[in-house]
Amino acid sequence: MAFGDLLEQVGSTGRFQVLHVTLLCMPILMMASHNLLQNFVASVPPHHCSVHRNLSLSRLSPEQVLLLTVPQDIKNSRPERCLRYAAPQWQLLSENGTYSPKVERDSSDDTDDLLDAELQGCKDGWEYSMTEMSSTIISEWDLVCDLRSLKQMGQTIYMGGVLVGAVIFGGLSDRFGRRFLLLISNLLMAVGGTCAAFSTSFSVFCLFRFITGMALSGLGLNSFSLIVEWIPTRVRTVVGTGTGYCYTMGQLILAVVAYFIRDWRWLTLAVSVPFYITFLYSWWFLESARWLVLNRKSEQAVKNLKTVARINGRREEGDRINLEMLQDSMKKEMSCSLGSYSVVDLLRTPTMRNITICLSAVWFSTSFAYYGLSMDLQKFGVDIYLIQVIFGAVDIPAKVVVTVSMSIFGRRPSQCAALILSGVTILINILVPYEKQTVRTTLAVLGKGCLAASFNCCYLYSGELYPTVVRQNGMGWVSMMARVGAMVAPMVLLLGEAVPWLPGFIYGVAPILSGVVAIYLPETLGAPLPDTIQDVDERSCKKLIPNASPKKEELDMKDTNNTLFKEAA
Repeated sequence: MAFGDLLEQVGSTGRFQVLHVTLLCMPILMMASHNLLQNFVASVPPHHCSVHRNLSLSRLSPEQVLLLTVPQDIKNSRPERCLRYAAPQWQLLSENGTYSPKVERDSSDDTDDLLDAELQGCKDGWEYSMTEMSSTIISEWDLVCDLRSLKQMGQTIYMGGVLVGAVIFGGLSDRFGRRFLLLISNLLMAVGGTCAAFSTSFSVFCLFRFITGMALSGLGLNSFSLIVEWIPTRVRTVVGTGTGYCYTMGQLILAVVAYFIRDWRWLTLAVSVPFYITFLYSWWFLESARWLVLNRKSEQAVKNLKTVARINGRREEGDRINLEMLQDSMKKEMSCSLGSYSVVDLLRTPTMRNITICLSAVWFSTSFAYYGLSMDLQKFGVDIYLIQVIFGAVDIPAKVVVTVSMSIFGRRPSQCAALILSGVTILINILVPYEKQTVRTTLAVLGKGCLAASFNCCYLYSGELYPTVVRQNGMGWVSMMARVGAMVAPMVLLLGEAVPWLPGFIYGVAPILSGVVAIYLPETLGAPLPDTIQDVDERSCKKLIPNASPKKEELDMKDTNNTLFKEAA
C-alpha cells in the first residue's frame, strides 16, 4: 500500500480537504494585495513647488499664484514639477490683476525677461493635487524630483524580501515543518504590514516591507505544500488552477479596497489585518503526514491521519491505521529521500543544463515583464482603479486559453507563443502616441494577459521537465530567477527619465528572446514524468536518435537506484 492508498482510506476528497484547501486559499487572496500595493500607496500625484514662504499673495487666486511662481513645462503645458521662479514674475499679470496670454505674446520685453528669469529648486517643499489618493508615501515623504528613484527602490526592496524569504523559509519548512512556518509567516505578514502602515520614515517603511516580502514567500511556499500533501494526485491540477485564480481574484479585491480607502496608511493596514485572522485559524491546520514520517515523527502522523478520517466520517477506517502500516506505505518515499541531490545536479548533464538555462530565461523574463507592466499603471493615463481591475480580470481568460492550448498544441508551442506575443504587443505599444490611451491600454492588457498565460504554462512545464529526484531543487531555482526578474523590473523604469521609450523596449525584447530560447526545450505533452536524471537524458536521446541511449559518462552515477526512485513520483 502506497501513501496515496492510505490517504484514500481516510478520505482524500472529503470534508477535511474541502475545509483545509478553502482556509489555505484565503490568505492567497490577499497576497496580490501586497505584491501590487505600491500601485496605490506610491502613486505619484500631480505636484509643483510650493509658494515662497516670505511672500504674501493672499489677495490672488491659487491659479494666479501658480502662474507667478512656477514656470510651465513646455512639453505638456503643465506646471514644472521640480522648478520655480526665484522671484514672482509679476509681468505675467495684466493691469487688472488677471492673466492675459495676449499681453505675454505681444510684449517682447516681458517674454525676454521670462526666459531670462532665474529658476530654483523647490526649497519650500511641494504642493500635491490629491485626486486619486488622499495620501501616499510620495506626498508623505516628498519622494519626488531628486528623490523620485526611491519609489522604484521601495518596490525592489520588497521583492528582495520575497527572494530572501524563499531561500530562508524554503529550507526551514523542510526542517521544522509546514504548519509551524505557516504560522510564523502569517504572523509576520500581519505585524510587518501593520508596522509599515505606521512607519515614521521611508527607510522604516522599506524595512517592514522587506519583512512582509519575506513572510509572503513563506506563506506561499508552505500553503501550497500543505495543500498538495493532503490531496490525491488526480485533483492536484484542478486545485492548483483554483489557487491560481485566487491570486487573480486578489488583484480585483485590491482595486476595490483601494477605491474605498484612499489613505495609504489605512490601505496598508486594511490588506494586513486579515492575516491576524488567518494566523489564528492556522493553529487548526494539521501538519503534513508525509513530512512527519520523513522526519521520524510517525506517531504524530498516525494521529493526524485518524483526525482526518474522523472529520471525513471514516472513523472505523482511521482506527485501522497503525504505525507499521504507515511506515510500510512510506517506505519508497523514505528510500528516495536518502538520495543526495542538490542544485549542482541541475547542471550535471548537457540535457539538464539545457533545460535549466532555458527555463531560467523563461521565468526571469516572464516575471520581469509582468511586474514591469503591472507596477506602472499611471503611465497609461487611465483611472488606476479601473486599469487594476482590467489587468486582474484579463488573467482569467488568459489562463483558460493557455490551458486549452497546452492540451491541444503542446507545452513548448504555448510557452513560446505566450512570450513572443507579449513582447510584440509591448513593443508595438511604444509606437502608439500617448494621446491614444484606449489603444495603449488595450495593447498593455493583451501583453499582460500573455504574460499571465506564460506564468501558468511555465509552472506546469517546469514540473514536467525536471525529474522527481531534483524537481524541488529545480522549481526552487527557477522561482528564484522569477523573483530576481521582479526585483530588477522596477529599476528599469528609471531609465525612462533619460530615454522615455527605453523601458518599454527592454520589457518587450526580454520575453521575445526567451520565447526563442524556449524552442530548445523538449516537448512533454503526453510524456510520463521523468523520475531520474537518466530518464531525462534517455528521453532527449530518443528524440534525436530513435532507440539510442545517452553516453555512459553523461549519465548521473546516482541513478543506479533507478528502480527505487521511479516509484516515488
